[in-house]
Amino acid sequence: MAAFCSLKNFCEYETSKVVRFQSVSYGSLKWTFHMVVFLYVCYVLVTDKRYQKKDSVISSVHTKVKGVVQTDSRIWDTAEYTIPMQGIDAFFVITNIIMTENQFQSVCPEYPIAKAVCSSDVSCEKGHMNPQSNGIQTGRCVNYNATIKTCEVSAWCPVESMKGAPVPAILKSAENFTVLIKNNIHFPKFNHTARNFSPKLNISCTFNKITAPGCPIFQLGDILQATGENFSEMAIQGGIMGIEINWDCNLDKWFHRCSPKYSFRRLDDKTTTEYPGYNFRFAKYYKRPNGKEERTLIKAYGIRFDILVFGTAGRFNIFELLVYTGSVLSYFGLAQFIIDFLITSYTYPCCKASIKEYYFRKKCESALGPKWALMYVSYVDDPHIILVDKPLRTSLQNVKGEIVQLQRDTGACTDMTKLAAQRSSRVPALAKAHEMQPLKSEEQTSPSHDRPSWCCCGKCHQTQAFREQLCCRRKEGSCITTSALFEQLVLARSALEFILLYKEPLLDLNTETLNNQLRHCAYRQYIHWRFGSAEVESSALIPSCCRWRIRETYPSEDGKYTGLARQN
Repeated sequence: MAAFCSLKNFCEYETSKVVRFQSVSYGSLKWTFHMVVFLYVCYVLVTDKRYQKKDSVISSVHTKVKGVVQTDSRIWDTAEYTIPMQGIDAFFVITNIIMTENQFQSVCPEYPIAKAVCSSDVSCEKGHMNPQSNGIQTGRCVNYNATIKTCEVSAWCPVESMKGAPVPAILKSAENFTVLIKNNIHFPKFNHTARNFSPKLNISCTFNKITAPGCPIFQLGDILQATGENFSEMAIQGGIMGIEINWDCNLDKWFHRCSPKYSFRRLDDKTTTEYPGYNFRFAKYYKRPNGKEERTLIKAYGIRFDILVFGTAGRFNIFELLVYTGSVLSYFGLAQFIIDFLITSYTYPCCKASIKEYYFRKKCESALGPKWALMYVSYVDDPHIILVDKPLRTSLQNVKGEIVQLQRDTGACTDMTKLAAQRSSRVPALAKAHEMQPLKSEEQTSPSHDRPSWCCCGKCHQTQAFREQLCCRRKEGSCITTSALFEQLVLARSALEFILLYKEPLLDLNTETLNNQLRHCAYRQYIHWRFGSAEVESSALIPSCCRWRIRETYPSEDGKYTGLARQN
């Protein structure tokens, strides 16, 4: 949240830093992924019409069934074999019947079901009603026929005496019937209305998937044939068929299309043995001249046709296109994710470990979080930077830290080195010298102070603070303060004055506090030289020998020294 602490920070702009690897293989792999993603995005955009705003259909259906069939005893027309709707957007056609005529309310033997068969009146309970029976028992056991006795019931007599559907179906010729389906649809978002027939419709047409795919008149036998069903077999027990009307409308002006597509399927389970097919009972009632009521009971088997209307309409919308474009832009990041995985993952052997390490160093930069005990140490005889991030309980010289790699601030270090070289009176000698070579090889003179036990160069001073007990070397050898580069980069007064003036052009070089500024500038020069980064200035520790060599060259007037302030 620090970025929003002021108006100035709020108006800042941030962008990502890019690392480019000059590699033909990875470059080709990247463009291959991008091309695959681009083709996929375009394919989905066109096929799914992701540039359109969508709306679902609202529908109404009206049907008319036509046909006449003759059986042994009668002519069946539309009024007899079509029954009022058995559901929403559906129609029913009778294909088989069991008819029980001349029924009137009286007492008669029950049909011989398992719980109605009896041998005496004891087996029959007066007032008992079984859900499978046709009436209420009177308590008497009577003859159903010459061989079977059943309980007498009070019911519409005679009771229905046939339980199985007739074979073949009585109205099997109903497969030649036709049905006209009128379907009106509306898409409210676009205020678009359409229907599946036009005023110029040829009423003599019959639907055919190839020759007349838009005709709304269907032959019942053709509907079942399209699903692989046999009308004569299904007509015996009945069943449920689905007529699907799919409205897939494109309302764009340059490619307008909105017409239905028809398909068919069977909806009930024809493999079941419990209550198969589709049937129900209804009755026709009459009055005799004597005023007695009579009825004809009909158990109707037939096929129920459910009309299922669904669909969507789409029209071009710029906002839908922008949303889709924005959502698929992230797909192009898959190429970077996969290539980064191949480059940095050691579990996938796409290239040598040394190459992976090289790419990893170029791509990834480690940044340690701030810690109150964070310290960086550098030794003249060790090429690594050592990190110590724990409280000290002994001399810092004896603590084993962790090797780290810092991001070298080559610009700052190089600028300071050039400034020092320009102001030095010994430029040729500096150009020939290596970073740490040659060290002065003359025999070291014994220091005026006692040599601490942790010192390896003979130039360090005694101190009680563990964090100040640090030498420039790990092992015995010459001190870094005897190096020619130390003299030129750290101690050269002309170079330090030039650096101070470079930062502050109007600095007064005759001030009494100049020594303090030169000393602190020398501290920073040493850190930039040995650690290569200004970011660790507050956490980098200067060895005791170097610190006192700088202090001896630029002493404090009161003999008190604070060093560089630590900020971690």
